[in-house]
Amino acid sequence: MNSLTDNTNIDPGSESRINGVFSTTAKIVVGFGHTKKKTDQNVLVYASEGEDGNVTIKALNEKFVPTGTAKVISKENLMRNYLPEPEIYMKKVYPVIRQLSKTVARGERHLYNGENYSAEMEFKKALRVDEENIRATFGLGLSFLHRGDSKRGEIVFRRLVKLRGAFEPKHKHMFNEFGIQLRKNRMFFQAIKYYARASKYSEKDENLYFNMARTYFEYGRRSMAMKFVDKALSINPSLDEAANFKAYLQKKRPPQSFKA
Repeated sequence: MNSLTDNTNIDPGSESRINGVFSTTAKIVVGFGHTKKKTDQNVLVYASEGEDGNVTIKALNEKFVPTGTAKVISKENLMRNYLPEPEIYMKKVYPVIRQLSKTVARGERHLYNGENYSAEMEFKKALRVDEENIRATFGLGLSFLHRGDSKRGEIVFRRLVKLRGAFEPKHKHMFNEFGIQLRKNRMFFQAIKYYARASKYSEKDENLYFNMARTYFEYGRRSMAMKFVDKALSINPSLDEAANFKAYLQKKRPPQSFKA
């Protein structure tokens, strides 16, 4: 194991992979007009090596949290152009990430227990540190929608549809739950737009298409509901909820096992 990895790895389950803070020098433009010039600036990034050997880097914000758009580079590029900064990681980044994770987890516990106002406070606290935190953004939106606050739920919805990371597979449960809550708050147009966005990144998620079918049905679009329930069943023919819903759509009356 090389010294680069020894100094920066923080994942005990993957000791041979790189995880840590690195610095590099970037050229930036300062000034305006005839005073404009290029100058060197030290840039800190958080780097994490994947199973394929490539490294994902993210810039650190002013709170020392990795944020913004991720960039993928080779390990060779990292070792050639970046310097490891283990002290910054241990003294600055690790403590704030650990505290942020605890704050989000508290919010999620409050949300699970139906304590929506307490959940809102924790998620807002997390977002003050990392304004792009996906879990906290979902959680804040759900805390609004669970108590029927459609106006503020709409604000979070507009933010989520712009965050590609919100629709990654690891957030599957949260984005399905958020869509369901949009529908339950009768925000049908928003729910349809939201599911359409999610489907670009989760083409094989039968639950997503089933929930989309339910939304179209409640929106008064029976033919579109049938289209998406068929899509859900094409992915998973044994999805009982979808099969029962399709029977309801075909017969125009719910079978005993389905509640519309």
